[in-house]
Amino acid sequence: MSDSIVTLIDIEKSFGENKVVKKMNIEVKQGEFLTLLGPSGCGKTTTLRMIAGFEEASSGIIMVQGESVDDKEPYERDVNTVFQNYALFPHMSVFDNVAYALKIRKKPKDEITRKVNEMLNLVQLNGYEKRKPKALSGGQKQRVAIARALINSPKVLLLDEPLGALDLKLRKQMQVELKRLQKKLGITFIYVTHDQEEALTMSDRIAVMNEGVIEQLASPSEIYDRPVTKFVAGFIGESNIFDGEVLSVNNDVLDVKTTAGILRVKGNDFKVGESIHVSIRPEYIKVSTDTAEGFNLKGIIKEFIYMGTVIKTVVDMKDNTEIKYSRFEKDDDFKENDAVNIFWNPEKAVAIKAKI
Repeated sequence: MSDSIVTLIDIEKSFGENKVVKKMNIEVKQGEFLTLLGPSGCGKTTTLRMIAGFEEASSGIIMVQGESVDDKEPYERDVNTVFQNYALFPHMSVFDNVAYALKIRKKPKDEITRKVNEMLNLVQLNGYEKRKPKALSGGQKQRVAIARALINSPKVLLLDEPLGALDLKLRKQMQVELKRLQKKLGITFIYVTHDQEEALTMSDRIAVMNEGVIEQLASPSEIYDRPVTKFVAGFIGESNIFDGEVLSVNNDVLDVKTTAGILRVKGNDFKVGESIHVSIRPEYIKVSTDTAEGFNLKGIIKEFIYMGTVIKTVVDMKDNTEIKYSRFEKDDDFKENDAVNIFWNPEKAVAIKAKI
């Protein structure tokens, strides 16, 4: 028996002539924290709304626990949704907001009280039962919304940018709390965000979306370290990306010609003359006054940028592009306007097939 709890098979969604989701196939595992990540307009929220039942797929099949839900109303799907704007009832107390679904289902009063208290304890809001939403902070409102969504013990919780309205410090705090809550309950979370750091911090797997297509579906470490497309390399974290052509192949070590100069990268299944993208993270770049074997990347140090935890150095290359590298402290061997050679361990860079 499959351990998948949500399955999307060839899902597509069009609004008129605009196809916003294209042939999407995902299997979400029981107890998994899966994030749909991508820029605005990539189709991630539309995908979430189709799973919830708020949008109807133009084609394809959506399954929850092995059963098609395409003909089911949202309340019949055993999934609940948490929105960015909380969607709390302003005239109701915290207790009544959380209890709402149970009251609609005419559950016994003592059961409602017990379950609401359990939920408020879970989201650390004991003592807030009588407060109205206007008396709560943004983080507290979001926790009430989560408690309300969890009280029916859904098999899947759908979260649409739930932390988007919070300030940075509270957002980071809530990331930790949400992940703790998900692990404790063992409920499957499908989470939508455009925040790369948030996705990397919280997820078991990330589906990186672009123009209605999943470009890569993998663990956070694999997404960061081994992006499979140029878009993923550029969208996740910060990366220096070179477009070039393979000059030679020797035991999977490629010499690549780019407009900035010659560079070296390790990669499989490439041929001489093939177009290629090479991605290298700022933390892996090295600089020297001397050339390194396999590299002819020369530039001029333009500026040093203090980023709090790291110093970022910007280097102007001969083709007028900029390369950035990062250090925990300033490299005193170099100053602005110094000429440097750029290089790296070829295994730290990523060779990416150019799309045909």
